[in-house]
Amino acid sequence: MNRLINNIRSAMYAVVSFKLRTFFCLFSVSLGIASITVIVASVEGAYQKAYDFVEKFGPETVLVFGGSEEQRATGEKMKALTLSDIKAIEEAFPTAVLVVPIAMKGGTGISYKDVKSQTLIIGSTEDYSRSWAWPVMEGSDLSHEDVAFGKNVCLIGNQVAVTLFKDASPIGKTILINTKIPCRVTGVLSDRSASQMGLNLNDRIIIPIGVSMKKLMKDTKYISAIKIKYQTGRSLKHWIEELRLFLRDRHQLKEGQSDDFTIVSPEEIIRFLAALTGSLVVSLGISGIVSLVVSGFVLANLFLLSVKERTGEIGIRRAVGAKKRDIFNQFIIESSLITSAGGVLGFLMGYGGSRLLASIADFPMHFSWKAFVIGFALSVVTGLVFGAAPARAAANLSPIEAIR
Repeated sequence: MNRLINNIRSAMYAVVSFKLRTFFCLFSVSLGIASITVIVASVEGAYQKAYDFVEKFGPETVLVFGGSEEQRATGEKMKALTLSDIKAIEEAFPTAVLVVPIAMKGGTGISYKDVKSQTLIIGSTEDYSRSWAWPVMEGSDLSHEDVAFGKNVCLIGNQVAVTLFKDASPIGKTILINTKIPCRVTGVLSDRSASQMGLNLNDRIIIPIGVSMKKLMKDTKYISAIKIKYQTGRSLKHWIEELRLFLRDRHQLKEGQSDDFTIVSPEEIIRFLAALTGSLVVSLGISGIVSLVVSGFVLANLFLLSVKERTGEIGIRRAVGAKKRDIFNQFIIESSLITSAGGVLGFLMGYGGSRLLASIADFPMHFSWKAFVIGFALSVVTGLVFGAAPARAAANLSPIEAIR
């Protein structure tokens, strides 16, 4: 036990004495650990964001868009979903508790007095906020009468309220949509911090579906999407397949023809984000591992030089009774102390860099004990693996030759 304490004491003294060696080893290790820390935080953040988004999307809901996946990937729009599809789905699927039409138009000009802006206009029904589990925090929701009689009323997102009205209450005030459609604000949706594909979810206005189709989009037949909420998500896969076959039959698609619609489920959202996270892990993981390997070689070379510089010290220690394992343990402890400190510094650097990345690029980051434990463990392993060769070289020095 005394030997181990003496070895630790000697190692700590050497770490402090050889400042330049310690600095280069510590800094090189910290860069690799910082990369690993960012990887772990981004993976956990992406998965947490995925599950948060699914919770808001609704684990028992699906979203049907017009156009096939190939057409949507190339930016080609296709009119396929109609208002008659809504009625048909309601009659054919008694398990669907909500079937909500959505007609969207982005980049639409809005104004209130002298304040102007652009936002996403969504035409829907009184069930829009319920289908997205999105409560109204001020005022009232759209009513059945608002939709049935095509009244010029609207729900606005929190961002729209701030942009147009600052700190004033928007309830009862009239805004202009597309410079010619007056809409009285009945309610403000609660704030949603999550973003969707880089878009602010709070930056939107919801108006009755009839008003949007007749006055804004000039199309009384086709809609952009359908949001369907089922009683439970347990049989969601089965219902999705039934819905797909039902819509193919309604749209008179022949065998071999691709779907003219796209069904998005919570499982596909998680799968997409997992694939996105996987590519991030590969790119950052390679750079992190390379950084650790490079830092390991830097440490090994600097320690081999240190062995040559400290030949006399090693010879004297062996002459006064130190054994090979004492010399070996001292050098291993030195390398482990340096890389452990580099692990802590790397975690702090990764934490700071991740916060900066999250604020600039709105990328999800989540730190937990896993990030620190993984980074610290890798730093210790780096010290043990790459410090073994210099430690062995020091332990194998002949005492007589070392003193000479």
